[in-house]
Amino acid sequence: MTVPAAEPASAPVSPPSPEAEPPALGRRRRRDFRLFMSSHICNELGNSITYVALPLMAVLTLHASAMEVGLLAAAEQAAFLMLGLPAGAWVDRMRRRGVMIAADLARAVLLTGLPIAYALDLHSMPLLYAVALLLGCARLFGDVADQSYLPALVGDSTLIAGNSKLEAVRSAAEFSGPGVAGFLVQLFGPAGTLAGQAVTSLASVVLLGRIRAREERPAPAGRRHLLRDIREGLGYVLGHRVLRLIALNTASVNLFLSGVMAVEVLFLTRTVGLAPAAVGWVLTTATIGSLLAAFATERLTRAVGAARLTWLSLLVTMPFGLLLPLAGNGWRIALFVLGSLVQSAGVTVYNICQVAYRQTVCPPHLLGRMTATMRFLVWGVLPVSGVLAGVLGQLFGVRAALWLFTAALSAAPLVLVCSPLRRMRGFDEQPAVPAAAAAQ
Repeated sequence: MTVPAAEPASAPVSPPSPEAEPPALGRRRRRDFRLFMSSHICNELGNSITYVALPLMAVLTLHASAMEVGLLAAAEQAAFLMLGLPAGAWVDRMRRRGVMIAADLARAVLLTGLPIAYALDLHSMPLLYAVALLLGCARLFGDVADQSYLPALVGDSTLIAGNSKLEAVRSAAEFSGPGVAGFLVQLFGPAGTLAGQAVTSLASVVLLGRIRAREERPAPAGRRHLLRDIREGLGYVLGHRVLRLIALNTASVNLFLSGVMAVEVLFLTRTVGLAPAAVGWVLTTATIGSLLAAFATERLTRAVGAARLTWLSLLVTMPFGLLLPLAGNGWRIALFVLGSLVQSAGVTVYNICQVAYRQTVCPPHLLGRMTATMRFLVWGVLPVSGVLAGVLGQLFGVRAALWLFTAALSAAPLVLVCSPLRRMRGFDEQPAVPAAAAAQ
């Protein structure tokens, strides 16, 4: 971590680069990261399968209505709004690896309990709502601890490479998870599929337990007040000029991109006239773009610079979204495929770079609160997006709504073009942090 230029104090020494490390330490780091990656694979694939299997259980065994399925989806995301800010404060008080293990154990218990309730004929929609909400809480704490733990595991010098690999795992899970989930539900039923995901959570616990690197226990700070800790994390993000602009840009992209996603199925089926199977294949191209981008990001950062790539990735790719509303029957569906693939690739590169920037500049004792604050700010717009998409589609038509969302997406990156990132090549060229932020 580089100390702001405005501070005369010396900085903590960043972890040495892999080339400068003793061979034994380098081997241990690589082994620990492989275990961490394997745990990540278990969790991401398990989450992706559960995301499909849980509503299928509601539909196939309880004959849930569309409203009930919608409420189930809302319950899964509610934790990020309800506990997003406190989660960061709590994670910063604990060892991050212990939090991840606890989250995995909670998932295992929940995913085991639901099939048992089904076998005893005790399952119901209220039970599914409660399990979905608790699974969301476990994911929230696991995700905040996950991003906060990575810098301590790999060191600042390899954050881009580490985040690229984790993003590749997430993209691969999103690509394969729904298909695997459908196959498993067909073979074992939704209850059996959910029970299987409990096994992946337990496997993650074993993998995390084998990591040899040990975290230092967070230093006690006397009597700590939750609201004060939350305010400290929120103040750090909002007081840091670059993080504040990253939060604004990411929230804008989430708002408009989620609007596109809310109407794209309706657009492809009713406006373009594609069959359901064809819609699935077309939408898969977005995940392929994410996967390819995750593998290419490390090489791109070496060529362009991580700071420069953070804003260039969106500035270059978001205008391709204007191809989406031009799609139509025949060869014109290729316009939707191309636009979706390029946009998805750009968002993936941006995510890898901006997460690495956040992990680089944030003091270690604030990493959990910073991560949770960012997630609260940038994911809090998602419920608004669906409502906005429905209103625009109803008033102006689905194609017009797509035009509005994709045009707004094209303009969103201008926020970062006006930030200090435009004058930086790498994250080691840090702009000065405002005094208010440094005081945190």
